[in-house]
Amino acid sequence: MKHKMLYYPVIFLVILLAGCGSKKEEKKEVDIYQPTWESLEKVNPVPEWFKDAKFGIYFHWGVYSVPAFANEWYPKNMYGVDSRVNKHHKEVYGDLASEWPYHYFIEGAKDKQGNWAEFAPKLKSNGGEFDPAEWAQLFADAGAKFAGPVAEHHDGFSMWASKVNPWNAKDKGPQMDLVKVLADAIREKDMKLILSMHHAYNITGFYEHVPKTDDPELQKLYGQLGKEKNEQVWLEKHKEIIDNYQPDIIWQDFNLTEITDSVLLQFVAYYYNSANKWNKEVVNTYKDALNTDVAVLDYERGGPFELKDYYWLTDDAISRSSWCYTEGIGYYSATAVLHSLFDRISKNGNLLLNISPKADGSIPQKQKDILLAMGNWLKKYGEAVYSTRAWVKFGEGPTEMGSGHPHGEGASFTTPVEGTSDDIRFTRSKDNKTLYAIVLGWPEDNTVTVESLAQGNINLASLQSVFLLNQNSPVNLEHYQEKDGLRVVLPAKPENEMAYVIKFNFEGEIPGWKKIAEE
Repeated sequence: MKHKMLYYPVIFLVILLAGCGSKKEEKKEVDIYQPTWESLEKVNPVPEWFKDAKFGIYFHWGVYSVPAFANEWYPKNMYGVDSRVNKHHKEVYGDLASEWPYHYFIEGAKDKQGNWAEFAPKLKSNGGEFDPAEWAQLFADAGAKFAGPVAEHHDGFSMWASKVNPWNAKDKGPQMDLVKVLADAIREKDMKLILSMHHAYNITGFYEHVPKTDDPELQKLYGQLGKEKNEQVWLEKHKEIIDNYQPDIIWQDFNLTEITDSVLLQFVAYYYNSANKWNKEVVNTYKDALNTDVAVLDYERGGPFELKDYYWLTDDAISRSSWCYTEGIGYYSATAVLHSLFDRISKNGNLLLNISPKADGSIPQKQKDILLAMGNWLKKYGEAVYSTRAWVKFGEGPTEMGSGHPHGEGASFTTPVEGTSDDIRFTRSKDNKTLYAIVLGWPEDNTVTVESLAQGNINLASLQSVFLLNQNSPVNLEHYQEKDGLRVVLPAKPENEMAYVIKFNFEGEIPGWKKIAEE
């Protein structure tokens, strides 16, 4: 009897302790953000690692890459009456509504010439052209600090193993979880993972000309479930990629304004709460509907003219003609793209650069060349880029860059351009003791005049040294301050580079800067 009496208190104590432990665990899992503006505006939308990263790569690669015609809006425009894409589709594949709908590119079918058309890339290890490890190595060699795929474009095809969407890369086409294999390869190279989601437009107008269908699966692909069900699928897709891949960045395309506010905020809260449980800081971007207290504003193809007081992102492409691969695709020069990177970071932004792989998973050599040229420069002079911050002035010179706007704010896009030897973009070290002047060309007289450092603008008494970055035997360059600028006498021109960096070291912090009265 004695033993029994001892037994029950012990059991009670064990249960009590176990209960306390489970409560502790439960406490860690409590959601700290609610799906309200007031709650979500308490997040830190711009982690330090994102400000340090500066440069990322993503890629428009999917079902729309198969026709390789016009651009990634092929699935929408093929249904547009008398459009160029519509005419092409009829000539190559067949009448769209009755003979050759868009989902045939997913399921696979023959064109009029008997050629099989299907988005079904194969790994190199299985005799195909797709190698995620090679892609990740290329991005790392290009100098990217974050990278990842378009996880779902407007066409509604999920590039991951989705249980929500039957139209996905694991169940159809590639028979492979493309997001997973790419995410694993990217993280293996110590890059952060970005997944871009464009499917708000899938359910808000992209397929407006597609004939109505009674097939529930096709209704899901073509955004024909009705607003409430469409939005539920939109939300569930986000939850899938969050739960399965823990992305460091979720990038959003336009038309979030058409998503019911409560649904949109559920997604945002779910992402930030998940990140809190993962014990890491993440980035959520937007072009419309959200604000800079909740997420990072993205400018499409450009970025602002001037320095902003909030941190932002721009998405741009190395192609002038399309975001996805098309036959005859055109490219910007590596120099223009690199100069656009300098312009963005000098104005408090990051650059997300798009490339365009072929449907089979190969990356055209011209695209590789552009990325590797950028990476070669960044390996030598990355000190002036990574982990820097914008100075009080973004730059100077005659070449205007930027002016792109998010959708809904004018959509005035610009193209990357090459700067000149008269153009400078500034960055500074995080401790504010070093100023970098990135000069976008070599001056013919071997002298750079930095107008922003003129007498009356800044007191340079604490300037300790002026170096040309990455010289084998760096020497303190001759320099003298005048009313119209600081003249820096350069050494003999080194090997040709896409830009040159002058490094100004100060004793203590960089002095304050002010405009002279005449300006």
